[in-house]
Amino acid sequence: MENGNRLAAVDLGSNSFRLEIGRVDHGEFRRTEYLKETVRQGGGLDDDRNLTPQVMQSGWDCLARFGERLAGFKPTEVRAVATQTLREARNRDEFLDRANQILGFPINVISGREEARLIYQGVAHMLPQSEERRLVIDIGGRSTELVLGQGLAPQVMESFRVGSIAWSNRYFPDGQFSRKAFDIAEIAAKAVLDEALDAYHPGRWDVAYGSAGTVGAIVDVLVAAGWPAGTVTQEGLDWLVDKLVTAQSADRLRLAGMREDRKAIIGGGVSVVRAVFSLLGIQSLQQASGGLRHGLLCDMLGTADHADDLRVKTVRRLASKFGVDTTHGTRVGNVAALLLQQLMPAPRDGAPPDEDRSLRKLSWAAQLHEIGSHISHSDYHKHGAYILDNADAMGFSLSEMHRLSLLVLGHRGKLRKLEAVLGDDDLVMQLMALRLAVILCHARRDPDLTGMTLARSATHNRTVRLRCRAGWAEAFPQSAYLLREEALAWQKTPWSLDVAAT
Repeated sequence: MENGNRLAAVDLGSNSFRLEIGRVDHGEFRRTEYLKETVRQGGGLDDDRNLTPQVMQSGWDCLARFGERLAGFKPTEVRAVATQTLREARNRDEFLDRANQILGFPINVISGREEARLIYQGVAHMLPQSEERRLVIDIGGRSTELVLGQGLAPQVMESFRVGSIAWSNRYFPDGQFSRKAFDIAEIAAKAVLDEALDAYHPGRWDVAYGSAGTVGAIVDVLVAAGWPAGTVTQEGLDWLVDKLVTAQSADRLRLAGMREDRKAIIGGGVSVVRAVFSLLGIQSLQQASGGLRHGLLCDMLGTADHADDLRVKTVRRLASKFGVDTTHGTRVGNVAALLLQQLMPAPRDGAPPDEDRSLRKLSWAAQLHEIGSHISHSDYHKHGAYILDNADAMGFSLSEMHRLSLLVLGHRGKLRKLEAVLGDDDLVMQLMALRLAVILCHARRDPDLTGMTLARSATHNRTVRLRCRAGWAEAFPQSAYLLREEALAWQKTPWSLDVAAT
């Protein structure tokens, strides 16, 4: 990436929204501006796991301020992600539809393991180069990420649904502190984190690092009281709990170094940290300056695995894990790409290289279109869609995986199941190319595409015409029959496929 290029990362966390802006300086990111607002979105989920109107408005207001600052940035210069609260929220699409417009850039909801990967990248790139085995802990508002890694490479990544906001709301209602509440909260957190004991055993790491706001808030208080800078110890945590219990409530809490916006959630945060210390045998936790947004910037700089390369590896891993016929998947992908290229508008002069993203995603869907066959050949497209919607896929956002799942679900069978998304022209073109490619490759060998053309009608935007050379239907009668059946399937949608195979 060239010197002077601008970059920006937006992190929609459960407690705070953050924006980091900077420029590229000889391959490194140099911060020029940092904005943070305490939105506390994680505390705005109702009993049905819907974001309340008030917390949605607070989020939109914050993003409007961020969007004003990002005016003039190119799409390739900004990455925005959301984490646990929006992973949980049932009405997240309602929030995101407006949030994307307000910010001016797409916001991707990422999986817990993808969040853990990015956190590790951000932490590792802010630490001195070392071969030490690292345990990185990030305690957020509604989730805790644990990562084992060495150098710049994360190796074991997991996300647990326990965090400072969730635990404060549950075990310290109205900001009331008591010894019993801390004991119960710590036991509950250990119950959630218990499965981490084997994977993150002390014998598997040399140094533990803590990232994000909870650890930072604890360090600030300990340093103000004379404890060593940048370090959290068990003794320090015990001292802090004593101070909280003595205060009895967040309203009465008077501790040097404690920010006002942290008082309401410090009880939950401290109890989760104590649970991690106890469970994993941590003696000392070093504060790390890197985090999620720095991991995003590393991806954009190319100092971590390039996003596309990582997604390619993920697709290969899924194909291998579920025993996919990769030769056939590649064959279908190549044919689908040739068809989609005929449907896509001519590239603009100076178009950015990411304009081929539709082709890349179509290729990945084609490679995985039979992934559900590992479960059962009957309705394997439905099984495949379920797998992709629920898989931990490094490098992919949840929305990207859902789009792949829609393509896999729709690559065969009736189109009624996709009725809700057939208004998305780009998705329909990908879907039609994939369905036609599956048909043309039905014999599991390379099809003869000589003289075959596919184009959208110049007069009817939702009509696509497939033309074959003379004699093609006689040479390939089964393929011709399947294409005619495909045309009938599209007649039941707002789109039409006109097939001329003679």
